[in-house]
Amino acid sequence: MNSTLPQQQLGKMIGTIAIIALSLTGVIWLQKSLINPSNEQLTKEEYEKQQQLEKVQLNVYKGLPSLGYGNLLADWFYLRFIQYFGDGDARKQTGYPLSPDYFELVVDNDPRFVDANLKLAVSTSIFAAFPQKSVDLLQQSLEKTPPKMTSPVYPPYYLWIYKGVDELLFLGDVEAAKNSNTMAANWADTYPEDDKYNSKAVAQRRRQTVKFLEENPDSRKAQIGAWSQVLSGATNDEMIERALGEIQALGGEISITPEGNLRVRVPEWID
Repeated sequence: MNSTLPQQQLGKMIGTIAIIALSLTGVIWLQKSLINPSNEQLTKEEYEKQQQLEKVQLNVYKGLPSLGYGNLLADWFYLRFIQYFGDGDARKQTGYPLSPDYFELVVDNDPRFVDANLKLAVSTSIFAAFPQKSVDLLQQSLEKTPPKMTSPVYPPYYLWIYKGVDELLFLGDVEAAKNSNTMAANWADTYPEDDKYNSKAVAQRRRQTVKFLEENPDSRKAQIGAWSQVLSGATNDEMIERALGEIQALGGEISITPEGNLRVRVPEWID
Protein backbone atom coordinates (compact mmCIF):
# COMPACT_ATOMS: atom_id res chain seq x y z
CA MET A 1 0.00 0.00 0.00
CA ASN A 2 1.25 3.42 -0.91
CA SER A 3 1.12 5.40 2.34
CA THR A 4 1.85 8.79 0.83
CA LEU A 5 0.01 11.27 -1.32
CA PRO A 6 1.05 11.06 -5.01
CA GLN A 7 2.21 14.30 -6.50
CA GLN A 8 -0.70 14.37 -8.95
CA GLN A 9 -3.28 14.01 -6.19
CA LEU A 10 -1.47 16.59 -4.05
CA GLY A 11 -1.47 19.02 -6.95
CA LYS A 12 -5.21 18.61 -7.44
CA MET A 13 -5.89 19.25 -3.76
CA ILE A 14 -3.74 22.38 -3.63
CA GLY A 15 -5.25 23.42 -6.94
CA THR A 16 -8.72 23.15 -5.40
CA ILE A 17 -7.71 25.60 -2.68
CA ALA A 18 -6.17 27.98 -5.21
CA ILE A 19 -9.26 27.94 -7.45
CA ILE A 20 -11.56 28.59 -4.50
CA ALA A 21 -9.41 31.47 -3.31
CA LEU A 22 -9.15 32.98 -6.78
CA SER A 23 -12.92 32.74 -7.15
CA LEU A 24 -13.38 34.77 -4.00
CA THR A 25 -10.70 37.26 -5.01
CA GLY A 26 -12.43 37.72 -8.37
CA VAL A 27 -15.67 38.68 -6.69
CA ILE A 28 -13.80 41.15 -4.50
CA TRP A 29 -12.03 42.72 -7.48
CA LEU A 30 -15.40 43.47 -9.10
CA GLN A 31 -16.50 45.28 -5.94
CA LYS A 32 -13.23 47.16 -5.40
CA SER A 33 -14.14 50.37 -7.21
CA LEU A 34 -17.26 50.74 -5.05
CA ILE A 35 -15.51 50.27 -1.71
CA ASN A 36 -12.97 53.04 -1.49
CA PRO A 37 -13.18 55.26 -4.58
CA SER A 38 -11.04 57.94 -2.95
CA ASN A 39 -8.24 55.45 -2.15
CA GLU A 40 -7.82 57.15 1.22
CA GLN A 41 -4.86 55.76 3.15
CA LEU A 42 -5.20 55.34 6.90
CA THR A 43 -2.65 54.41 9.54
CA LYS A 44 -2.47 50.89 10.97
CA GLU A 45 -3.91 52.17 14.24
CA GLU A 46 -6.88 53.72 12.43
CA TYR A 47 -7.54 50.49 10.54
CA GLU A 48 -7.38 48.55 13.81
CA LYS A 49 -9.86 50.93 15.42
CA GLN A 50 -12.20 50.45 12.46
CA GLN A 51 -11.94 46.70 12.81
CA GLN A 52 -12.54 46.82 16.56
CA LEU A 53 -15.68 48.87 16.00
CA GLU A 54 -16.88 46.45 13.34
CA LYS A 55 -16.25 43.53 15.71
CA VAL A 56 -18.42 45.18 18.37
CA GLN A 57 -21.20 45.79 15.84
CA LEU A 58 -21.09 42.20 14.60
CA ASN A 59 -21.32 40.88 18.14
CA VAL A 60 -24.40 43.05 18.70
CA TYR A 61 -25.99 41.73 15.51
CA LYS A 62 -25.46 38.15 16.70
CA GLY A 63 -27.79 38.78 19.60
CA LEU A 64 -30.62 40.33 17.60
CA PRO A 65 -33.64 38.34 16.32
CA SER A 66 -34.21 38.16 12.57
CA LEU A 67 -37.98 38.85 12.92
CA GLY A 68 -38.67 36.86 9.77
CA TYR A 69 -36.16 38.75 7.64
CA GLY A 70 -33.32 36.23 7.84
CA ASN A 71 -32.70 36.08 4.09
CA LEU A 72 -32.47 39.84 3.78
CA LEU A 73 -30.16 40.06 6.77
CA ALA A 74 -27.93 37.34 5.35
CA ASP A 75 -27.69 39.28 2.07
CA TRP A 76 -26.75 42.42 3.98
CA PHE A 77 -24.12 40.69 6.11
CA TYR A 78 -22.65 39.08 3.00
CA LEU A 79 -22.39 42.46 1.28
CA ARG A 80 -20.67 43.85 4.37
CA PHE A 81 -18.25 40.92 4.22
CA ILE A 82 -17.50 41.68 0.56
CA GLN A 83 -16.70 45.26 1.53
CA TYR A 84 -14.56 44.09 4.45
CA PHE A 85 -12.65 41.53 2.42
CA GLY A 86 -12.21 43.85 -0.54
CA ASP A 87 -10.60 46.67 1.43
CA GLY A 88 -7.09 45.56 0.50
CA ASP A 89 -5.32 48.42 2.28
CA ALA A 90 -7.04 47.59 5.56
CA ARG A 91 -6.51 43.84 5.20
CA LYS A 92 -2.78 44.35 4.68
CA GLN A 93 -2.71 46.02 8.08
CA THR A 94 -5.15 43.92 10.12
CA GLY A 95 -5.67 40.65 8.24
CA TYR A 96 -9.02 38.83 8.03
CA PRO A 97 -9.97 37.94 11.64
CA LEU A 98 -13.60 38.99 11.25
CA SER A 99 -14.30 36.47 8.47
CA PRO A 100 -15.67 33.87 10.93
CA ASP A 101 -18.01 36.49 12.41
CA TYR A 102 -19.51 37.33 9.01
CA PHE A 103 -19.75 33.62 8.23
CA GLU A 104 -21.59 32.94 11.49
CA LEU A 105 -24.08 35.74 10.87
CA VAL A 106 -24.84 34.58 7.33
CA VAL A 107 -25.28 30.94 8.37
CA ASP A 108 -27.45 31.88 11.36
CA ASN A 109 -29.77 33.95 9.19
CA ASP A 110 -29.76 31.90 5.98
CA PRO A 111 -28.01 28.53 6.23
CA ARG A 112 -29.12 27.73 2.67
CA PHE A 113 -27.20 30.66 1.15
CA VAL A 114 -24.85 28.21 -0.57
CA ASP A 115 -22.80 30.52 -2.77
CA ALA A 116 -22.10 32.98 0.05
CA ASN A 117 -21.33 30.22 2.56
CA LEU A 118 -18.75 28.67 0.26
CA LYS A 119 -16.88 31.94 -0.18
CA LEU A 120 -17.10 32.70 3.53
CA ALA A 121 -15.71 29.24 4.26
CA VAL A 122 -12.66 29.95 2.10
CA SER A 123 -12.08 33.29 3.77
CA THR A 124 -12.41 31.71 7.22
CA SER A 125 -10.15 28.71 6.63
CA ILE A 126 -7.51 30.13 4.30
CA PHE A 127 -7.35 33.87 4.81
CA ALA A 128 -8.23 33.96 8.51
CA ALA A 129 -6.60 30.55 9.25
CA PHE A 130 -9.56 29.16 11.24
CA PRO A 131 -10.34 25.89 9.41
CA GLN A 132 -12.10 24.30 12.40
CA LYS A 133 -14.51 27.24 12.57
CA SER A 134 -15.12 26.89 8.84
CA VAL A 135 -15.90 23.18 9.24
CA ASP A 136 -18.27 23.86 12.14
CA LEU A 137 -20.22 26.51 10.23
CA LEU A 138 -20.35 24.42 7.04
CA GLN A 139 -21.82 21.60 9.15
CA GLN A 140 -24.40 24.03 10.55
CA SER A 141 -25.30 25.06 7.01
CA LEU A 142 -25.55 21.45 5.84
CA GLU A 143 -27.95 20.54 8.64
CA LYS A 144 -30.49 23.01 7.20
CA THR A 145 -29.76 22.61 3.47
CA PRO A 146 -31.48 19.97 1.30
CA PRO A 147 -29.43 17.91 -1.20
CA LYS A 148 -31.23 19.52 -4.15
CA MET A 149 -32.11 23.18 -4.47
CA THR A 150 -31.70 25.99 -6.96
CA SER A 151 -28.40 27.84 -6.57
CA PRO A 152 -27.01 30.51 -8.92
CA VAL A 153 -23.52 29.00 -9.10
CA TYR A 154 -22.90 25.94 -6.92
CA PRO A 155 -25.24 23.08 -5.94
CA PRO A 156 -25.47 22.24 -2.23
CA TYR A 157 -23.15 19.22 -2.40
CA TYR A 158 -20.23 21.63 -2.74
CA LEU A 159 -20.70 22.42 0.93
CA TRP A 160 -19.62 18.84 1.64
CA ILE A 161 -16.71 19.14 -0.80
CA TYR A 162 -15.36 22.32 0.80
CA LYS A 163 -15.82 20.80 4.25
CA GLY A 164 -13.82 17.77 3.15
CA VAL A 165 -11.00 19.97 1.85
CA ASP A 166 -10.72 21.75 5.19
CA GLU A 167 -10.88 18.48 7.12
CA LEU A 168 -8.16 16.81 5.11
CA LEU A 169 -5.76 19.58 4.21
CA PHE A 170 -5.95 21.78 7.29
CA LEU A 171 -7.16 19.51 10.09
CA GLY A 172 -5.69 16.19 8.97
CA ASP A 173 -8.94 14.40 9.85
CA VAL A 174 -8.97 11.67 7.21
CA GLU A 175 -12.09 9.90 8.51
CA ALA A 176 -14.11 13.12 8.52
CA ALA A 177 -12.85 13.95 5.01
CA LYS A 178 -13.90 10.50 3.78
CA ASN A 179 -17.38 11.01 5.22
CA SER A 180 -17.72 14.48 3.66
CA ASN A 181 -16.64 13.19 0.25
CA THR A 182 -19.06 10.25 0.54
CA MET A 183 -21.91 12.61 1.40
CA ALA A 184 -20.96 14.90 -1.51
CA ALA A 185 -21.10 11.91 -3.84
CA ASN A 186 -24.47 10.79 -2.47
CA TRP A 187 -25.96 14.24 -2.88
CA ALA A 188 -24.48 14.69 -6.36
CA ASP A 189 -25.98 11.37 -7.43
CA THR A 190 -29.49 12.74 -6.82
CA TYR A 191 -29.09 15.07 -9.82
CA PRO A 192 -30.04 13.98 -13.36
CA GLU A 193 -27.52 12.75 -15.91
CA ASP A 194 -27.58 15.91 -18.03
CA ASP A 195 -27.63 18.57 -15.31
CA LYS A 196 -25.57 21.73 -15.81
CA TYR A 197 -23.26 20.95 -12.89
CA ASN A 198 -22.04 17.63 -14.36
CA SER A 199 -23.02 16.11 -11.02
CA LYS A 200 -22.61 12.45 -11.97
CA ALA A 201 -18.96 13.06 -12.80
CA VAL A 202 -18.55 14.95 -9.53
CA ALA A 203 -20.00 11.99 -7.63
CA GLN A 204 -17.56 9.63 -9.33
CA ARG A 205 -14.57 11.84 -8.46
CA ARG A 206 -15.67 12.12 -4.83
CA ARG A 207 -15.83 8.32 -4.53
CA GLN A 208 -12.41 8.06 -6.11
CA THR A 209 -11.17 10.48 -3.47
CA VAL A 210 -12.63 8.30 -0.71
CA LYS A 211 -10.93 5.23 -2.16
CA PHE A 212 -7.65 7.12 -2.39
CA LEU A 213 -7.88 8.21 1.23
CA GLU A 214 -8.56 4.66 2.33
CA GLU A 215 -5.34 3.55 0.62
CA ASN A 216 -3.31 6.64 1.55
CA PRO A 217 -4.19 7.78 5.06
CA ASP A 218 -1.08 9.93 5.56
CA SER A 219 -2.06 13.47 4.57
CA ARG A 220 0.88 15.39 6.05
CA LYS A 221 2.38 16.42 2.72
CA ALA A 222 -0.95 17.81 1.58
CA GLN A 223 -1.42 19.59 4.90
CA ILE A 224 2.01 21.21 4.65
CA GLY A 225 1.13 22.35 1.15
CA ALA A 226 -2.19 23.79 2.34
CA TRP A 227 -0.63 25.71 5.23
CA SER A 228 2.08 26.94 2.85
CA GLN A 229 -0.74 28.50 0.80
CA VAL A 230 -1.96 30.25 3.94
CA LEU A 231 1.58 31.40 4.73
CA SER A 232 2.06 32.84 1.25
CA GLY A 233 -1.05 35.00 1.66
CA ALA A 234 -0.53 35.94 5.31
CA THR A 235 -0.92 39.65 6.00
CA ASN A 236 -0.20 39.89 9.72
CA ASP A 237 2.14 38.40 12.33
CA GLU A 238 -0.54 36.31 14.01
CA MET A 239 -1.47 34.61 10.74
CA ILE A 240 2.21 34.02 9.87
CA GLU A 241 2.96 32.51 13.28
CA ARG A 242 -0.09 30.24 13.06
CA ALA A 243 0.91 28.93 9.62
CA LEU A 244 4.57 28.46 10.59
CA GLY A 245 3.57 26.59 13.73
CA GLU A 246 1.29 24.23 11.82
CA ILE A 247 3.92 23.56 9.14
CA GLN A 248 6.62 22.80 11.70
CA ALA A 249 4.28 20.59 13.75
CA LEU A 250 3.64 18.53 10.61
CA GLY A 251 7.39 18.10 10.03
CA GLY A 252 7.90 20.83 7.44
CA GLU A 253 11.18 22.70 7.44
CA ILE A 254 11.32 26.51 7.31
CA SER A 255 14.28 28.44 5.93
CA ILE A 256 14.98 31.99 4.80
CA THR A 257 16.29 32.68 1.30
CA PRO A 258 19.12 35.17 0.63
CA GLU A 259 16.41 37.60 -0.45
CA GLY A 260 14.79 37.34 2.96
CA ASN A 261 11.78 35.26 1.90
CA LEU A 262 10.43 32.27 3.81
CA ARG A 263 10.84 28.87 2.13
CA VAL A 264 8.97 25.71 3.09
CA ARG A 265 10.56 22.32 2.46
CA VAL A 266 8.99 18.90 2.89
CA PRO A 267 11.72 16.53 4.17
CA GLU A 268 12.30 13.24 2.37
CA TRP A 269 11.08 11.15 5.30
CA ILE A 270 7.57 12.50 4.63
CA ASP A 271 7.23 10.54 1.43
